[in-house]
Amino acid sequence: MSFGHGGNIYALAGKANCRPEELIDFSANINPLGPAPSLRAAVSNALNEIHHYPDPFSTELIETAADLYGCSCDEVTAGNGSTELLYALPKLLNIDRALIAVPCYIDYEKALNKAAIPVDYFYLTENDNFTVNWARLSAALTGNEAVFLARPNNPTGVTFSSSRLLALAAEHPSTTFIIDEAFMDFLGDDFSLIHPIRHNIIVLRSLTKFHAVPGIRLGLCLASESFTDKLRDSLPPWTVNTVAQKVGIQMLKDREYATETRRYVDEQRRRMCEALNRIPSLKLFPGEADFLLIKILTDMTAESLAEVLLKQHKIAVRVCANYQGLSQQFFRVAVKSAQDNQQLISALQKQFLGQVFIKTTRKRPTLMIQGTASNAGKSVLNAAFCRILLQDGIKVAPFKAQNMSLNSFVTRDGGEMGRAQVTQAQACRIEPDVRMNPVLLKPNSHTGSQIILEGKPIGNMDAKHYFEYKKLAAEKVHHCYDSLAAEYDAVILEGAGSPAEVNLKKHDIVNMKMARYAQAPVLLAGDIDRGGLFAAFIGTMQTFNHWERELVAGFLINRFRGDASLLGDAMAITHTYTGKPTLGVIPFIRQLNLPEEDSVTFKNSTHASTPPTHEHVSIMVIDLPHISNFTDLDALAAEPDVFLQVIDCPQPQYQPDAVIIPGSKNVIHDLDFLKKTGLADWVVQLAENSQAQIIGICGGFQMLGKTIYDPFAVESSFQSAQGLSLLNLSTTLAKEKTLTRTTAHHDLSGCSVTGYEIHHGQTTGTAEAVLKNSEKTCGFASENRQVWGTYLHGVFDADQFRRYFVDQLRTQRQLPPLKTIQTVYDIDQALDRLAAIVREAVDMKQIYQIMGL
Repeated sequence: MSFGHGGNIYALAGKANCRPEELIDFSANINPLGPAPSLRAAVSNALNEIHHYPDPFSTELIETAADLYGCSCDEVTAGNGSTELLYALPKLLNIDRALIAVPCYIDYEKALNKAAIPVDYFYLTENDNFTVNWARLSAALTGNEAVFLARPNNPTGVTFSSSRLLALAAEHPSTTFIIDEAFMDFLGDDFSLIHPIRHNIIVLRSLTKFHAVPGIRLGLCLASESFTDKLRDSLPPWTVNTVAQKVGIQMLKDREYATETRRYVDEQRRRMCEALNRIPSLKLFPGEADFLLIKILTDMTAESLAEVLLKQHKIAVRVCANYQGLSQQFFRVAVKSAQDNQQLISALQKQFLGQVFIKTTRKRPTLMIQGTASNAGKSVLNAAFCRILLQDGIKVAPFKAQNMSLNSFVTRDGGEMGRAQVTQAQACRIEPDVRMNPVLLKPNSHTGSQIILEGKPIGNMDAKHYFEYKKLAAEKVHHCYDSLAAEYDAVILEGAGSPAEVNLKKHDIVNMKMARYAQAPVLLAGDIDRGGLFAAFIGTMQTFNHWERELVAGFLINRFRGDASLLGDAMAITHTYTGKPTLGVIPFIRQLNLPEEDSVTFKNSTHASTPPTHEHVSIMVIDLPHISNFTDLDALAAEPDVFLQVIDCPQPQYQPDAVIIPGSKNVIHDLDFLKKTGLADWVVQLAENSQAQIIGICGGFQMLGKTIYDPFAVESSFQSAQGLSLLNLSTTLAKEKTLTRTTAHHDLSGCSVTGYEIHHGQTTGTAEAVLKNSEKTCGFASENRQVWGTYLHGVFDADQFRRYFVDQLRTQRQLPPLKTIQTVYDIDQALDRLAAIVREAVDMKQIYQIMGL
């Protein structure tokens, strides 16, 4: 059976020797934005009603259409696609002949032939740029005929004014004018042919092309009440199914999607026209719809060109030789996405000019790890893939467009970035670079954050103002990504939180919109240890727009305890619902010893733990509301003779050997928290009785002093606060932030310590200097050395100093010091271990194919 239309991707893919999804199909004129975001919800809701017969009269759908078009419900008929309505019309017209304006949609003539109605042609000529010559058309009319016109025309894209048609219809009242407006929605909301309905004008509307759902057949016919009655009676019962009715109602109501579609198509059509007009061998007929008609000016036929494009570039175009009035030199192309359009232009330039002037913007091989929720393991999996690619000889870099974390790091050139991307850079064995995390949000209140852009603080913003700022932030993000990607063979991207947060998707710059910009296939990871994972996979996919679903390459099951073969049924069901495979089951990895990005993991991993049975020291870390750089404690937690606990209230029943007040993004607020919870008094009592060492890091160090001033409201609306007065120091928060890498000498131990400083505080006083170098002092202590603090993040990462500190606590507890290093805090070894586990657990061969490696 012959099929003379475009869009037969299965036959085309067979000719191109590729999978249908690999084909770039310019032969079918479908909205390049894909179905509206609201479509999937409409389909899902409609499924609740499929156990009933559909409404045979499509009542709600017709009411919605009549309200939109400004006509009566008695003047609207719904059909299983506008083609079904088109084939029904000729049998009801009672005419002597039909006049078709050609070239045109080929099914007009097929429908008339089935009704045995003679057909004449009215030619729209190339010399007239395929516009309608109204005087010539009027002269061709004899009465009791039907005239078939398309507005805009398919395949030319040329339209005409409603006023000229209305005048012609008034002049010829015995002629019926059938106007096919299948592509009219791409032009705008000109409904003047519809309202009011004329007795001799019938308008056909297709809802599936503009709304990108040709698989859901739905069309409308708008005509006089008397003709509508006849048309409805001629159609079979239940011609429009429940899903199509519900989807149609939603499509007609979604005006925001309609506006965005017209804006996008207009812009892409303009760009295509500019590029095509620069190819002398082609003549472009600039239409107004979502497609363009092109004529080849050489001896090459459109059929030959189509074969070249299909086999060499996997690009399908619509050969127009079977359109009445067009020669073998004509072909038609749809307006598609910017990326697809660029590939078509490049292929045509290569064919007719011998070289490519507009190169395709195919990015570096990429992979993006997104998650079903925060703390699903995205950062760790990103690091794993970075190390795997490095081991396989690929020069790779990590990237996360936007990070929200109080756990930051300072690069060698003084830029601030998220700590997780630093670990990922270490996995790649490259120097951390702020381009890897161009936007860092550091929350300093319930509603606001300090904004770090390209490594530098630009101020504090609440959510509303940051959303307004995001357009500029996105430009910076894309610039950083392009610059980074140009230097590496591959990039592993990380998402943030969950891409299914429907309240945030409009402002997204880090999840699916970033994946689309980078042309990155997405692996959706979930933490099965939490429970509900497969529901999370399916539910996340349900919230995705069509283009988002296409970016998802598969799922990763993370933190699984047990036999992975038992998950087979669940993975199969997930594939049935989503069409996506599960590409790996990563086991629960104990004692990974990698820095965590999210404080949730840090707190959960220590708060509920039990003391070891062997000799050990006890260190308590205060859980501040705005805790930052909690990874300062990771190395201590890795020591076999250290029991590290996170606390948020006094613990008088226990005798800690040390209490650490960590960094804070809102020091005055967190100091108030210490006082209100009784932690301040408890800590002071421990210090005064010399019962435990009290250590403060960065913000915690500032709290140990006498006073903290914030005259510029850098972190808080409070101007000043009294500290714990355990060190004779005062701190003033300056507008400028100190961002530096520092190496210091510890006087008592003789150890060298390297870390980084991130603070607004300027601290002065007479406390004893204990950490210093030739330029400055970055650590102070009380006279008895039981209280000390430093601005140096990572102070405990140095193995020798950390053992000295722990041995001090052991001596204080009357345990013998061990003196030799017990744990080497080596992230590189941990990364190799992680990579080996993940490589074994995932299908790396398929993942490399997905990446294009």
